[in-house]
Amino acid sequence: MAKLNNQQTIDNLNNSFMKKDLPLIRIGDTVKLGVKIIEGSKERVQFYEGTIIAKKNSSINTTITVRKVLDGIGVERIFLIHSPKIDSITVLRSSKVRRSKLYYLRNLRGKASRLKQSFK
Repeated sequence: MAKLNNQQTIDNLNNSFMKKDLPLIRIGDTVKLGVKIIEGSKERVQFYEGTIIAKKNSSINTTITVRKVLDGIGVERIFLIHSPKIDSITVLRSSKVRRSKLYYLRNLRGKASRLKQSFK
């Protein structure tokens, strides 16, 4: 009985910290994330734009892996989407993909790494 009560308490706590206003995020979407950066006593929002190549769903610990190419070098970052450091998530475009993980994009260069856009 005590275990059930503890689990309900944990679930209630997790639900209180989960963001309710998130857009529908899918694999292959090009997103623009506003990440809060603290420099000294100042706080600002820096935008990170790229393609979602992976998503891991586990309630409050849901993460997305976002990949962008910067000066010919691929940069990937993993974001906790319910983190208070994430200020905003904007879906810029959606792509038609047939896989749940797009790790093959790491080996493609230039125009070969483009994804076909889907209009929904």
